[in-house]
Amino acid sequence: TMTFTATAEVVLYFKARPVLVDCGDETGNIDPAAIDRAITPRTRAIIPVHLAGHPCAMDEILEIARRRGLRVIEDAAHALPASYRGRRVGTIGDLTCFSFYATKTITTGEGGMITTNNVEYPDRMRIMSLHGISKDAWNRYAAEGSWFYEVIRPGYKYNLTDLAAALGIVQLRRSTEFWEKRCRLAALYQDGLGDAPGIDLPTAAADVQHAWHLYIIRLDPERLRIGRNEFIQLLKDEGIGTSVHFIPLHLHPFYRDTLGYRREDFPVAGRLFERIISLPIYPKMSPRDVARVCNAVRAIAERHRR
Repeated sequence: TMTFTATAEVVLYFKARPVLVDCGDETGNIDPAAIDRAITPRTRAIIPVHLAGHPCAMDEILEIARRRGLRVIEDAAHALPASYRGRRVGTIGDLTCFSFYATKTITTGEGGMITTNNVEYPDRMRIMSLHGISKDAWNRYAAEGSWFYEVIRPGYKYNLTDLAAALGIVQLRRSTEFWEKRCRLAALYQDGLGDAPGIDLPTAAADVQHAWHLYIIRLDPERLRIGRNEFIQLLKDEGIGTSVHFIPLHLHPFYRDTLGYRREDFPVAGRLFERIISLPIYPKMSPRDVARVCNAVRAIAERHRR
């Protein structure tokens, strides 16, 4: 449930039912034990979301998938580049979906990328992304191409434009550079907010490479006299924009009313949602910018500590 609606809505496109489960408290990632409990004979796949760029517990998830005969489709919108126990995210599950939206580690403005080790999936994806037209039509305007094509599936118009793809190739070459900048910014946040009262900082497990797409702090309600919403407003008053990742899906009207979820169904996600704030983090952010954010967060926390 701790994800953006895109993760679940694609399931609904196929008149299938997205089954939400709770997250773990440590990272906000999907709880493997909750996955196991939610599987039924109708289950076909598991979609773990690498929240903020911290990889999920993939070994446990893959073990469940193998035991239950399921596919693993990773939502890695936040996780380029990230690694789990020495394996790059994008090489672990059956399919891995990356986002190149404007706010992501690399961008093409819109669009994304899917990676797979399965030799059969790429042709199917290419065909379905362009109206279900046979692969022979891909180069029909090139010298070696042909005017003839066949529609073999009811496809979509999901292909990345050539201009966006060209931009993405250049961005991809710089992905390590952008990631290193994000790591430096995250380290500055860790140093600058380490002793801020009532503020819990994100951590990275020893066996992962965190992409640091997001830097999410958590407020401790037992140590602060104000809640998350007021804290965000006070930062906004200082000219600092923040966000919340995410409003859990089961709290949205569509998923609540259509699928019958209740607010109390996923208590861990519910508690996290009330506490989390995503602070600014992007490659062009300067150390001075980070210091300004840290100073504002510290000042608000000091002013409203219990």
